[in-house]
Amino acid sequence: MLTFLMGLFTAVYFARDVLLPIVLAVVLTLTLLPVVRWGERLKIPPGITSISLMVILAAGLFLGGYFLSGPVQTMVADAPRMADQIQDRLSGVLDRWRDITEQAGAVTGGGPEAGQMIDADGDGVANTQVVAVVEEDSGNGGVVSYVASSLASAGGAVGAALILTAFLLASGDFYHRRIVEAAPRLKDKKKALTIIRDVERQISRYLGSITLINLLLGLTIGVSMWLLGMPMAPLWGILGFLLNYIPFVGNIVTVALVAAVALITYDSLWTAALPPLAVIALSALESQVVTPVVVGRRLELNQVSQLIMVAFWTWLWGVPGAILAVPFLVVVKAVCDNVESLQILGSFLSGDPSTKQDEAPQKATTGPALESAPFRTQAEAREDSPPTLSAGEVRVTPLVAE
Repeated sequence: MLTFLMGLFTAVYFARDVLLPIVLAVVLTLTLLPVVRWGERLKIPPGITSISLMVILAAGLFLGGYFLSGPVQTMVADAPRMADQIQDRLSGVLDRWRDITEQAGAVTGGGPEAGQMIDADGDGVANTQVVAVVEEDSGNGGVVSYVASSLASAGGAVGAALILTAFLLASGDFYHRRIVEAAPRLKDKKKALTIIRDVERQISRYLGSITLINLLLGLTIGVSMWLLGMPMAPLWGILGFLLNYIPFVGNIVTVALVAAVALITYDSLWTAALPPLAVIALSALESQVVTPVVVGRRLELNQVSQLIMVAFWTWLWGVPGAILAVPFLVVVKAVCDNVESLQILGSFLSGDPSTKQDEAPQKATTGPALESAPFRTQAEAREDSPPTLSAGEVRVTPLVAE
């Protein structure tokens, strides 16, 4: 089993250029299928709905990349100058920290530290070591070229994913039916359909809610940066929106970038601390208050499992893996919740059990309570509970019950 997993992860790592568009297309399809079904109820063909959605997404990505390209290229080109200015602003703090480190080394009797003179000859005269540091001035072309090539590669993967998503959405429930038909028994067909519907519902609810929350967070960050006088305020709002898809790491990167620019923008260190503190406060409000209320406890995930998943997929696929890590976790949890042998793993992936005592689902029987119950509970109730029939009514059981 261990050999199989190692071989699987090795294949996934080296095949990321091929698998990334496919995985992204599947996630987008699961998210947007409810919109296609809504269009079908309005007599709109799935092909027209899918093409319209892909055109809207492509236009949004193009406009976002267009408005971001100028500020990002400027920041990359000015990165060395910004680093020198930040070092000058923090020179007093760095010198103080260096003094504290040297004093601590002298008290503890540690080995020779930086700044200490070494008597190598034993003649009582300290020898001075001169170290010549040769810096290769390669300019900023290498960094800009690397960023441009990375963006071009990501753009190609996203473009391929959008095309594949359009075909998957246009096919509607075709692949759902094929998966159900492959199950040998009626009980297995019901379970397969239940898992498919639950995965689709949970991933669409999660990504839809998170996208709305990220939009509001990006808007509030952009407005707060504008009120505080930060340059390129719309850029910080867009970065806050995009980076918040990456749990934990995204907020840290946003705060670090805002703090770096604030240090060279404001004259006082106390004033320069206001923009990053504002971002920290808004991010804390989003993660601790808004997200639990909007997403709901049913879709809450264990923070430890999120951190492990983000670290693993970042190591495996880089930044795209970090963005897709939580959707992967939502899919795994939805499958575990519907497979009895995996419910222990699903319970581990869930949030704090103490917050869910009042939300334990009760098995429904018939009537409105059945329709409001979770999908897995509905399937169990329809299979186990006796039907309620009126006099002279004949019950017909469909081949596949939704």
